[in-house]
Amino acid sequence: MATGGTASARHRSPWAVTGWLLTGLAFALLVGHLLIYVHYAVGLIRFPFDYDQGEGFELVDTILFSQGEWPYRSNETYPFYASNYPPLFHVILVPFAWVFGPAYWYGRLAGFVGTLITAAAIGLIVSREERHRGVATLAGLAFLASNYVYHIGPLFRQHMTMVMFETLAVAVLAQAPSIRNTGRRRWALAGGLLLLLAAGYTKQHAVATCAAVFVFLFLRNPRRAVIWGAGFAVVAGGLFLWIDWATGGAWWTNVIAANVNDYYLAQFAGLFRQWLRLHGALILVAALFALYELYVARLSLYTIWWVMAVASTILAGKWGAGDSYFTTAIAATCALSGLAAARALRGAWALPGGARAALKAAAGVVVPLVYVWYALSVVKMPTEGRFFGWLSDALGLESTYGDRYAFYDAAGWTQGYASIGHVPTQADVDNGWRIVDLVRAADGPVMSEEAAFSLHADKDVITNPTQLKNLYENGLYDPATLVAALRAQEFAAVIFRAQFYPPPVLDAVYEAYYPAEAIPMNGFSYEIWRPGPPADQRAAFAASLAELQPGETRAMVLALPFDSALNWRQHAMTHHQWQAVRGKPQLLGEGGECMVSAYSQGQRVITIEVCPAGTETRLTLSR
Repeated sequence: MATGGTASARHRSPWAVTGWLLTGLAFALLVGHLLIYVHYAVGLIRFPFDYDQGEGFELVDTILFSQGEWPYRSNETYPFYASNYPPLFHVILVPFAWVFGPAYWYGRLAGFVGTLITAAAIGLIVSREERHRGVATLAGLAFLASNYVYHIGPLFRQHMTMVMFETLAVAVLAQAPSIRNTGRRRWALAGGLLLLLAAGYTKQHAVATCAAVFVFLFLRNPRRAVIWGAGFAVVAGGLFLWIDWATGGAWWTNVIAANVNDYYLAQFAGLFRQWLRLHGALILVAALFALYELYVARLSLYTIWWVMAVASTILAGKWGAGDSYFTTAIAATCALSGLAAARALRGAWALPGGARAALKAAAGVVVPLVYVWYALSVVKMPTEGRFFGWLSDALGLESTYGDRYAFYDAAGWTQGYASIGHVPTQADVDNGWRIVDLVRAADGPVMSEEAAFSLHADKDVITNPTQLKNLYENGLYDPATLVAALRAQEFAAVIFRAQFYPPPVLDAVYEAYYPAEAIPMNGFSYEIWRPGPPADQRAAFAASLAELQPGETRAMVLALPFDSALNWRQHAMTHHQWQAVRGKPQLLGEGGECMVSAYSQGQRVITIEVCPAGTETRLTLSR
């Protein structure tokens, strides 16, 4: 047998050998992508702070559910917080919150495991439909290799859990109508629709998969589709109405109305081009298979799902959306292209005999070549460390983000694409705890753009900034109470990362607070804003700037230490649209303890002398 096997190997054609080599290369590359993904996931699971903006608020939602409270509430009363996502992802994590308290690791672990389950479901679809385990494995690995899945998978975000439920629902429902046993068919339909309901109550974007499922069911059996669709609508709608009633209408306001955002066509166009460039090899195969089913065979749920999922990516142009809106389309693409590849290798196409044989012969090389092409298109990896530093040097890869992150990403960047993918460093962790210490030491609540610092300091989480911005821009939020609290300096500090607040809220911060220091973490500069002088002193200062006449001098005392007053003065002049006159500030006084600086606004020039006065500071304005 050994001799016969050797002889057989000797007589293999170069075409067959090439196919085997390419197949091995495809597996090696995709397994390499998986290992890099695991490395990234482990790094994020260990990171105790927000990695991507909004993770902390997902954790707050989970904590609220664990305490028996709704996160859908009024944004106009303290702590000015509400969620804009459905509840299921957070409810699933409630047992972890009961046992471990507020922590990021279990939400990130859930997202990561969800992507593994999705990949397994894709492999199951291909293996069950086309009976080819090799391609089934490649199709599942291809999903995990995507730059978009890599970015979003290990985050404390609900999106990838939605994709998991969508893919499982499609896997169950694709064969349900063809089950002859009535009882088994009903159980399959009920289970699949329950998974679909779970996807929708994980995130609203699952509506595209819902549409695909009911189009498919209608094509198979209109009467059955109408009956099951009506039942599904009653259950989904009943849940919706119950939650809206239980939250006094806050559910509708925060989950539906708040998500009607501005649309940027350039953002969608850039992301769509990027998606095509990264996943083009698989998209091409999926599109050809969809055309084949449309004109030659019978439309399957997989094809309808792929079309609907790709169509739904147009929502990626909304403000606040991005590459995550393509992940369902990626799952559908991996499944559909996997089906096509496996069918080609099996020679099971409904084509004339000669064409089928030629296609099967070519598939041995073309199929692995497609996966090699794809694997080389989605390269991403760290560029520092003992192993990755060596590997990136050997491959000639440099960080895509310069000195900000040590990470190479073949995707490049386009508007809406998340600038993430690197593993946080120990310096990031240390600086995060520095910010926590500042929050913990603050005399009162702190309004932070990310929730982690307040959670670790055991203080109230104040506001959900992007939610306030969405509501405000849709005319659904009156920021008057929060603005009044800021102007009265009811918060001991404000922490900015990207300033994603409504304009009136930002204006109130600019007026009543000043940037005292900045702490770098995870590629961002976290600005710690401290309270400026009381409102009457701020008003007197502003009046002096507006009313000061040539030759006039006004003096006032600020309830701030000297160093703080210097920082506040610079910020206040910028806020009032005065520019510093070039030249170094002058030192005056017997010991040079006073500082004089000049500012201009058009033809007007004002000098400000700042002198210590015990625990306070004296300001003298001259024109």
